Amino acid sequence: MKRVAILISGGGSNMVRLLESMTDDHPARAVLVGSNDPAAAGLAKAEAAGVATFAVDHRAYRGDRPAFESALLEHLDRAEPDILCLAGFMRILTPEFVSRFQDRMLNIHPSLLPKYPGLHTHQRALDAGDAQAGATVHLVTPELDAGPILGQARVPVLPGDDADRLAARVLVQEHRLYPQVLRRFASGDRTPVLIAE
Repeated sequence: MKRVAILISGGGSNMVRLLESMTDDHPARAVLVGSNDPAAAGLAKAEAAGVATFAVDHRAYRGDRPAFESALLEHLDRAEPDILCLAGFMRILTPEFVSRFQDRMLNIHPSLLPKYPGLHTHQRALDAGDAQAGATVHLVTPELDAGPILGQARVPVLPGDDADRLAARVLVQEHRLYPQVLRRFASGDRTPVLIAE
């Protein structure tokens, strides 16, 4: 049974779907949920699901990312996760941190990578006139949003879409995609998952 830790920054909707997916027949179990924001609403949701939580407020480490990451690692190392899932964790991690979890850290990103790494992905897709948008789960590497792709979910861009409407439809597919990728990855299968709205 693989041990999974999840890092979040906000409401944790993808984290909740991951927790819900780890049923009796799943090859993994959640052992810890952490956040860079002690007020993140997702922490209470994880606690309600019976998962241990922690928070390391990144604002207390302003200008000292290595110290912030060291504090994260204190909690993570005690939980001994086999897999680390980033689920709306809005902090860029250093290469040193990433190397600690090489080939076992997953992230979900709201675009069809390699298009639109970074922020404002939905507006960028609209501005470019794209016919499709979506989300990608990938392995985390030191280069931002550039690791090997483990799954993608596609949605059509509809007439009248704005960034919020598009983001809401993409999020529905994120909730389908991430659990499927985690299940496959935890069982040792890295064949990409492809789904469409």
